[in-house]
Amino acid sequence: MINWQEMGNLHVICKLQEILGKWFNVEVIFSDMNYKIRSHHFDKDYPFKNHFLKVQIAQQFGSERLLQDIESVSEKLLEGDVNMMEYESVIPHVKGLASKVVVDHECLGFVFAYPYVKDSISAEEISEIVQNICKLGASEEDTKAAVSHLKKMRTTEGDHSRDLIELVAEEVSTFHEEITKREERIHELNSELGDKYRYHSMIGKSKKMQVIYNLLEKISNSESSIFIQGENGTGKELVAKAAHYNSPRKDKVFLAVNCSAFNDNLLDSELFGHMKGAFTGAIKDKKGLFEQANGGTLFLDEIGDTSLSMQVKLLRVLQEGTYLPVGATVPKKCDVRIVCATNKNIKEMMANKEFREDLFYRINVINITLPPLRDRKEDIHILIEHFLQKKCAESGMAPKRLSKSTLEKIMDYMWPGNVRELENEIERLVVLAGSESIITPDHLSPRIIDSVAPVSASGNRGIDTNGNLKDALEDLEAIMIREGLKRCNFNKSKLAKELGISRASLIMKVEKYELDKRKKIAI
Repeated sequence: MINWQEMGNLHVICKLQEILGKWFNVEVIFSDMNYKIRSHHFDKDYPFKNHFLKVQIAQQFGSERLLQDIESVSEKLLEGDVNMMEYESVIPHVKGLASKVVVDHECLGFVFAYPYVKDSISAEEISEIVQNICKLGASEEDTKAAVSHLKKMRTTEGDHSRDLIELVAEEVSTFHEEITKREERIHELNSELGDKYRYHSMIGKSKKMQVIYNLLEKISNSESSIFIQGENGTGKELVAKAAHYNSPRKDKVFLAVNCSAFNDNLLDSELFGHMKGAFTGAIKDKKGLFEQANGGTLFLDEIGDTSLSMQVKLLRVLQEGTYLPVGATVPKKCDVRIVCATNKNIKEMMANKEFREDLFYRINVINITLPPLRDRKEDIHILIEHFLQKKCAESGMAPKRLSKSTLEKIMDYMWPGNVRELENEIERLVVLAGSESIITPDHLSPRIIDSVAPVSASGNRGIDTNGNLKDALEDLEAIMIREGLKRCNFNKSKLAKELGISRASLIMKVEKYELDKRKKIAI
């Protein structure tokens, strides 16, 4: 079944409706395969674009006349071999267009463009329309005003309007197919997350993440020190845990400390412990993390924030396996694997004498550099699915999914906070969506909505409906090709088949609108 509720959120369909209303003064009406109207024309305070239809529906039997048209025209389309037809409504001389929505050779609904009249209509026929609307209960004054707003369609305009309505039907069909494929893919992803796209608690199918998984697999039998670099929120602690739990020390303890969270004296006590009476408040001996993690792994996060004096003490542990608790006179021994991480430029710090080179070479036996989320956008889809499933389960909510437009905005955002920011955003969306099963763009954080600049045919998604029709259609054509290229991963043969044009014609249009992938035009 088609999710008709989503249709109003689709960017291309909204623009098609805008053009049809602007240039031809018609309403776009959706109905399902049971002839039930799925657009919102019967809603109270619906913002009609066409005054004639507004007056018609306002009358006692006006809605029935519209439904009668939809049922009879839909049956004719189903019985015939054509996907589109022009029809005359039950109100003589008032015309409409209807097109099937076909998915996998099956009709799942219909799209209508209504009402308009032919440019050859006579004054007598217009008078007849007025009389018929008045019979429904409308005043003569309102009826004449409504009829005067009917578009008198010329032959060439009729051809353009047919093309646009056909595009609407195709977009509905394409959207439904994509949603169906997406739901099927969710089940695949759930299993894939358990093996190919997951390593320990890390998730990602991008080549950069696969390289990291392969490296972790290669060092799984090693106990060498590991140095992890990457921006905040990229998952440095997850890598540290993955290294530990896939190593010979996996049955021993894993402890983590954020070095930037303590001043030098507190960090000294936290790492190495202290003796009773070593300082004011030291009322008893305290074991440090090196002692607690003996036999296991200690993760030193943000090691770039440690002082040079602390770096000397860490170097001693790594070189000799001994350390001195605060206030002690006898050193203690430990057997701890060290995994360090930082978000700072460690080479620049060494050049500025802010980080000891000898310590760097000790901790940098195995180097792992985590890519930011903006450089692994192919992972965003499966991360979203994982976080949606996780947050809905934690909240006891039914499964949710993102609308197409919501996903587009998320994909366009640069994610300076990386995976941590994405997870927080998904949690926010789940909470704000409440009982809604589909998460729409209005739930997104303002920073994400505001960061996405609209793009047209030459980079702007908006279509100028104040120009001439040819320019507006070219803008729409460019947007459809742009989005199609993205959807088909720049497979021009596949897209040409979808658009119903030759591959040569598509290539010419791609060059015309400068949409070639090699030119790095953002899509």
